[in-house]
Amino acid sequence: MSSNDIIVSLDIGTSKVRAIIGEIAGGTINIIGVGSADSEGIRKGAIVDIDQTVQSIRNAVDHAERMVGITIDTVYVAITGNHILLQSSHGVVAVSNEDREIGDEDIDRVIQAARVIALPPEREIIGVVPKQYLVDGQEGIHDPRGMIGVRLEVEASIITGAKTSIHNLIRVVEKAELKIGGLILSSLAAGHLSLSKDEKSIGTVLVDVGAGATTIAVFDQGNLAATTTLPIGGEFITNDIAIGLRTQVEAAELIKLKYGCAIVEDAAPDQLFKVTRIGSNVDKEFSQVDLANIIEPRVQEIFQLIRAEVQRLGYGDVPGGYVLTGGTVSMPGILAVAQHELETSVRIALPEFIGVRDPSFTSGVGVIQFASKYMRSRQPSYNKKASPPTVKSAAKANKSNPDKPGVFERFKNWLSEFI
Repeated sequence: MSSNDIIVSLDIGTSKVRAIIGEIAGGTINIIGVGSADSEGIRKGAIVDIDQTVQSIRNAVDHAERMVGITIDTVYVAITGNHILLQSSHGVVAVSNEDREIGDEDIDRVIQAARVIALPPEREIIGVVPKQYLVDGQEGIHDPRGMIGVRLEVEASIITGAKTSIHNLIRVVEKAELKIGGLILSSLAAGHLSLSKDEKSIGTVLVDVGAGATTIAVFDQGNLAATTTLPIGGEFITNDIAIGLRTQVEAAELIKLKYGCAIVEDAAPDQLFKVTRIGSNVDKEFSQVDLANIIEPRVQEIFQLIRAEVQRLGYGDVPGGYVLTGGTVSMPGILAVAQHELETSVRIALPEFIGVRDPSFTSGVGVIQFASKYMRSRQPSYNKKASPPTVKSAAKANKSNPDKPGVFERFKNWLSEFI
């Protein structure tokens, strides 16, 4: 990439849509802008209303643009969901150079060879993650560039998704007048940001607990080994509060964010708050202990389901333990409940960047870091505004240039930029 570049990530979640602007200067990432908007049209991580989702994206992007004073043109989009599947593949090519030195072209060709797999018509390839390369039978090679050989092989994981989900995601982003630089698997990006090399090597489970869904990603031997999504999350806690306190869901969400505690023992009996109950004009007073008695059982159940799902995937005992991220894990007491229910080492991961030090930003920041390292977009992600930062530019730049490749063509060939 150039020494000074802009990368924008778009994370479309059940609760929030976040646009994060990262500046790449001298190989270092600086987060210079964050836009957030309430997510409408998303249920349990899936798009259920195109127009509402488009408006949420526009609101988040406008917020980020006003903060930095630029017009966002291209975004890298995080993709997740229970439709994502991993499939192993193997590619083999002959080294084309006369001197038998392996170059970028050979790597591109072997990756393309790995993409040739049988897929049902309703599925589509999102990306390819190389596990290792083999040069003339020698295993364990992570970057074969410059090596001498005759036969180049790759063992890779093919990331596939449902065509309808992928195309609906692309459609809402394009209807928001944005170009897609690439689709990046959310769990892969979050793992790249949150996990150390050793954690990915010995085996670690990354759990992203969002509002409407929980994404589980198992990393083993340095690679993403398995991923799945459970339709549970922070919204279940909010609904329990709304039922238990007999109040509206919006009020329950605010109460959860302000007074929520996942362990009854840590709750303060003198922390009191009033709740407007449905069907009554009189507010009723509750304590944080009352609230914790509602929250703790649901949080316990969430981690019990997570543990059962990891065991179902065949990774019952992972040496690296669990790493938690996502907006829901910010609640006090979550870590202690997780350690008790999972019976192993557990930590919470959050981005170490000013302005985004919160677990809810892990996926968005991870997408920026992943794109800067692997995708190396050749197109600018933004155009500077001619007007001052406080004045909103009227038109997006380069919205309809027919000479530039379409999103499907860029999406199809993004693997060549991955390496």
